[in-house]
Amino acid sequence: MNRFKTSKFKNTTPKIAKKDEWINNVRAGAFSCQGNHIKSSSKLVAFNTEQAGGGMLGLSSVKPGPDGQWTVTQISCHSDLMTDLDFSPFDESLLATCSADETVKLWRLCDPELEQPSSPEVTLRPGEGRLELVLFHPSSSGLLAVSTTRSPLIWDTSRQDTPLAVLEQHGDLLQSLSWKRDGSLLASSCKDKMLRVFDPRAQLTPVQSAKSLQSNKDSRILWTKDDLLLTTGFDMMRSREVRLWDSRKLSSSVSSVSLGTSSGTTIPLFDDDTGLLVLAGVGDTVIDSFEVSASEPFLSQVSHCLTDTSTRGVATVPKLALDVMSCEVMRVLQLTDSCIVPISYQVPRKHSGQEFHEDLYPDTVGTTPAMTAEEWWQGGNKQVEKVSLQPDKQPKPKPPPAKQMPAKKQLTSEGSKEDPARGCSTSSSPLSTPSSSAAPSRSPSSTSGLSSGFLPSPSPSQSAKAIQSMLGPTSKFRHIQGAVMHRDTHITNLRGLNLTTPGECDGFCVNSQRVAVPLAISGGQIAIFERSQPGRLPDAALPTIQNSVNVVDFSWDPFDTHRLAVAGDDAKIRVWQVPEGGLKETLTEPELILQGHTEKIYSIKFHPLASGILVSSSYDLTVRLWNLESGEQVKLLTGHQDQVFGMAWSPDGRLLATVCKDGKVRIYDPRKSTAPVQEGPGPEGHRGARVVWVCEGKYLMVSGFDSRSERVLYLYAADCLSSGAIASTALDVSPSTLIPFYDPDTSVVILTGKGDTRVQVYELLPEDPYFIQCSSFNSPEPHKSLAFLPKTECNVRDVEIAVGLMLTKTTIEPVAFRVPRVKKEFFQDDLYTDTAVCWESALTASAWLSGSDGRHKRISLKPKDMTPVSEAPKEAPVRKYLPSSVYLEEKTDEQKKEELLSAMVAKLGNMDDPLPQESFEGVDEDEWDD
Repeated sequence: MNRFKTSKFKNTTPKIAKKDEWINNVRAGAFSCQGNHIKSSSKLVAFNTEQAGGGMLGLSSVKPGPDGQWTVTQISCHSDLMTDLDFSPFDESLLATCSADETVKLWRLCDPELEQPSSPEVTLRPGEGRLELVLFHPSSSGLLAVSTTRSPLIWDTSRQDTPLAVLEQHGDLLQSLSWKRDGSLLASSCKDKMLRVFDPRAQLTPVQSAKSLQSNKDSRILWTKDDLLLTTGFDMMRSREVRLWDSRKLSSSVSSVSLGTSSGTTIPLFDDDTGLLVLAGVGDTVIDSFEVSASEPFLSQVSHCLTDTSTRGVATVPKLALDVMSCEVMRVLQLTDSCIVPISYQVPRKHSGQEFHEDLYPDTVGTTPAMTAEEWWQGGNKQVEKVSLQPDKQPKPKPPPAKQMPAKKQLTSEGSKEDPARGCSTSSSPLSTPSSSAAPSRSPSSTSGLSSGFLPSPSPSQSAKAIQSMLGPTSKFRHIQGAVMHRDTHITNLRGLNLTTPGECDGFCVNSQRVAVPLAISGGQIAIFERSQPGRLPDAALPTIQNSVNVVDFSWDPFDTHRLAVAGDDAKIRVWQVPEGGLKETLTEPELILQGHTEKIYSIKFHPLASGILVSSSYDLTVRLWNLESGEQVKLLTGHQDQVFGMAWSPDGRLLATVCKDGKVRIYDPRKSTAPVQEGPGPEGHRGARVVWVCEGKYLMVSGFDSRSERVLYLYAADCLSSGAIASTALDVSPSTLIPFYDPDTSVVILTGKGDTRVQVYELLPEDPYFIQCSSFNSPEPHKSLAFLPKTECNVRDVEIAVGLMLTKTTIEPVAFRVPRVKKEFFQDDLYTDTAVCWESALTASAWLSGSDGRHKRISLKPKDMTPVSEAPKEAPVRKYLPSSVYLEEKTDEQKKEELLSAMVAKLGNMDDPLPQESFEGVDEDEWDD
């Protein structure tokens, strides 16, 4: 007879969700770090992505939206690789992240379809170098275990200055941390093969330690039942193994299981209520499950699940989010390269889906913390109150308030405030939890009719969106859509591109007829492609412009589509004339050479109104104006103390703005003074910046970096630079400078950086809130640059407000930005004001230099056969319901009785009509059988 007790979970079966229930468009990162790549709360899933060097966080929801689809969004969290993340057990929206940028950040997240916070609630800076692990305490709010490469730190997030304790330094890389279930002890595994158990409140050195691991490769540690510690790693034969240890005696394990040969880290997930253990190997397509018991046989295998794709990471969904009516006892989210796959572990039972099986669901820990971090540090040992998973014992969620008052987006010291624009709460203290956490727990999902437990459920974000639409100014460009045009318009088979142009260069430049692209060929060669000749380029060498020196920047003359100015690293500017129809042979002799700078040039810009005026900036810290008509330098501007990041002419062509590495934004009136007429503080970061005039030339917008290397947009009043930026908005973390394209007709600015995949869009206002974020466009792969065409290239019949050319490694692809409209047969005159004829000069170089000013002519973009939407005929409203007077009219009892009888007769038919069987013919009597 078997001496071991039979387990109720031994037949637990893993069920992989159907493909239409997977979370797609994930783009998971494959980075070398000790932490988790994916974590889940009851409503949100956070994961590491491959973008921005791993500093970007991906976010989705545990359940799909009402349309059955998942929304996946991204948040720029860190300026370097995000090494670990963890959700608070007491707040389903509070996420902690740590990074190689040496910071820990706490984020208050929202539903993925809403705007996410641009900055964390709390930032911790241990100052101990790269951080590897972050882990919330299981019973105390606001308490974190954080690890550097060798030391665990205990941190009360309400005291941001210093940690509560810095535990003993390990002998090598710290690979894993785990709190005991009651929160009293902290265990660690290390590359030095040591297992350590700390009592942080008693001493900084381990209370137990032993050199017990057989290999120093990729170990993980996890508290399971009672005093049992579980480790995963490798044995001396490099086979994966899992071991159980008595934490009071670490010299030898009490049980072990071999998992076969593989090179990936084995990630353990444990459910304390059922004792189920899930083991997934990174890079493997197998997920094993075991049952852990406090006595022999300790580890019993339950299932062996083969997945469709290899694993990047795994996480469990909290118990309160399971479909208990379908006997779901555990749900695992498998992170792969391109999707998240839900795997439901269910116990086969009769009447599954109809009854709650109480024996499978002991009371589980709730979501109300037992104590604060300070109470725990002073010796408290309270445990989190347990709650029932039985659906009818769950408290009903509190209804949302009837009205929500608008709140400022900036945090104040007065405590928590609701940000209705995002539909989430912000708090001045990381210890505070949402009001819902005052209840014992959230109600588990128990209304699903399918056993998988992955059905859509109504989302509270719908009401938040309705509120959002009523608050503050809205943009008619909010739902702008970017789309790559048909492949027939692409130029393909580009080879030998120069992808390392200086940061001050846009990467390539375009006009209405042709494209100039720098090549990575000696001699500073530039390829010229005709837009009228799209398609695949031949493999043979093409004629080029041979600039003879490396290209640092180049620009098309806005009034001559054949003239290209090229700045070289020899401090000279060469002006080239491209023949009609494009290059037929290689050009070696420029039309004009401009000399005057003493050091390498940064960038060049043509004047927007006067023909033949060019401005250049150089390493010699000067800005010079050139007259191409005479081939001479006409002005020399001074005042810069460091590298000039960017220059921009004002719309009226009178003023020149610059942004400099010395931390200043300057405005020059070149015809009146060689010194700046205005000067003010610029971006704090020194990695690069761009400047552009906006809002009819009354403001300057600067894209740059702050002191934390976050990309930020700054808005300055052009008549008061010395007061600094009047508004700013943080975007994300990325090493490339955002290159802005501003459309003065719509006041929309489109931004992207070299190597980005995301193109961001904002509408700019001359009043609060100044920046209105619109929908962004994501390219399938990183692009090298994005340059825009004149407004006349837009197809107004498709409501295009901007058309750009996107440069990739091997192609040039047109991208159209369209505004969704219902009545597209009408000309959308509210979007298309008369546009400037920017391809024709308003005055000559000599006229401008003598003090004259000009203005572009303006033309309408309306085709002759289109009617403006403002003149469209008004459609008469269609009444869907009878007027209320019909329903409110009083009727006598006799009238009501008559109407009821008439309705019954109409339904039954006319009673005088013969029945169908009356028309049937019978048989004679003598035809019946006797």
